[in-house]
Amino acid sequence: MKIAVSASSGGLDATVDPRFGRCPCFVIVDAETMQSEVVPNEGGNMAHGAGIQAAQTVVGLGVQVVLTGNVGPNAYQALSAAGIKIVTGVTGNVRGAIMSYKKGELKETSSPSVGGHFGVGRGRGMGRGGRWS
Repeated sequence: MKIAVSASSGGLDATVDPRFGRCPCFVIVDAETMQSEVVPNEGGNMAHGAGIQAAQTVVGLGVQVVLTGNVGPNAYQALSAAGIKIVTGVTGNVRGAIMSYKKGELKETSSPSVGGHFGVGRGRGMGRGGRWS
């Protein structure tokens, strides 16, 4: 099984980058042999569409699972449509993340990350700070 991990640098000892779309690179790991390769995230510096570009890169590599800190809604949709399992909230280093996933300690995410700049809503609710009469 091929697993893509968003990483701050290359190698199994690299720190997991919390940003899927804007991470510097992906460490692609064969979960059986722990052999890895580093793939630069070419879209990480794009003004718009970094998540989609990152998802397309990962899909093109034939991975089955993505381990990352957060994934936005567009990237989530693209990865899900390709049948890739997505695990968010991952921290530590790449090797530890792979081992935790293999032990069943990390569970698949069922929705995109919400928080930071991925928040939804525009503050247009009906609340007016007072009582309704």
